[in-house]
Amino acid sequence: MPVPVLRPLLLLALSTSAAMAQAAAPQDQQAPGFYRQVIGSLHVTALFDGVVAMPRRQLLNIDPAQTDRLLDHRYIPESPDGLQTSVNAFLIQQGGQLTLVDTGTANCFGPALGQVAANLRAAGHDPAEVDDVLLTHAHPDHMCGLLDAQGHPVYPNATVWLSEADAAYWLDPASAAGAPAMLKPAFPMARAAAAPYQAQGRLKRFGPGDALPAGVTVLDSRGHTPGHVSYRFDGGANAQLLVWGDLVHYHAVQFTRPEASYEADSNRAQAIASRKRLMAQAADARWWVAGAHLPFPGLGHVRRDGQAFAWVPGEFTPLPVSPVK
Repeated sequence: MPVPVLRPLLLLALSTSAAMAQAAAPQDQQAPGFYRQVIGSLHVTALFDGVVAMPRRQLLNIDPAQTDRLLDHRYIPESPDGLQTSVNAFLIQQGGQLTLVDTGTANCFGPALGQVAANLRAAGHDPAEVDDVLLTHAHPDHMCGLLDAQGHPVYPNATVWLSEADAAYWLDPASAAGAPAMLKPAFPMARAAAAPYQAQGRLKRFGPGDALPAGVTVLDSRGHTPGHVSYRFDGGANAQLLVWGDLVHYHAVQFTRPEASYEADSNRAQAIASRKRLMAQAADARWWVAGAHLPFPGLGHVRRDGQAFAWVPGEFTPLPVSPVK
């Protein structure tokens, strides 16, 4: 069939299938939570896990009145439980390699979360295709998604990477004794999520200087947890992506006031220093940034704003068109 005839038929088929899918979808359900962005040679898919409420009172090292002023007219959804906060994970495809950064919450935090694996499938990827899972840290909203509801590995062929410092802390039952009460439940959750991967020899602890998958650089961003790390992916000239995990929890406050800390930070001074350092690096180098708790899809840039910073969300961008064969 000649190409000029084939293309209209393809467009008709696509529009018809889209219309059928729209007709079949319940009108009280949101669209699948994934978004794609091409950054040089990196094909990035942001994956939405859900939302969690974070109270204003858990912001420390800042006057509550200043917090209120920064949040005023920002229109962030807020319930009696707290401010709506996204939980995001990111799939990075480079060549034939599939790398997932963080895994979401699975069943650890209730029905408002736990959507990463389903959204990964909706984006056209089988979890069995994932080669590596890089964890920024071992908190439940980043690590519990390693398992399904039956406790089986969601990523059966992946190597899971966790910093030695976080593994030594969160996977040791003795560490829970001295931890704050709000964090004590996270220890058995981390051990359960890691257990089947450890048993199969697919949990890789790494320290400074250890090699990671090709094209990935580890950046020390400790403070939120003892071994919190961020990952920079190299997509070529002017195409760097920093996946910074939990460097920011309250985006409407912590860019303007990066010295504001979060109650759950294990070392607040270190967390503040890491946030300031990586925000400055990302702004000056014009890196793309992916944040676990930035509004979905959590992709954009950081710019300097006087002595502080500002978040610049990435604009919706059509993907490059593949030639019709």
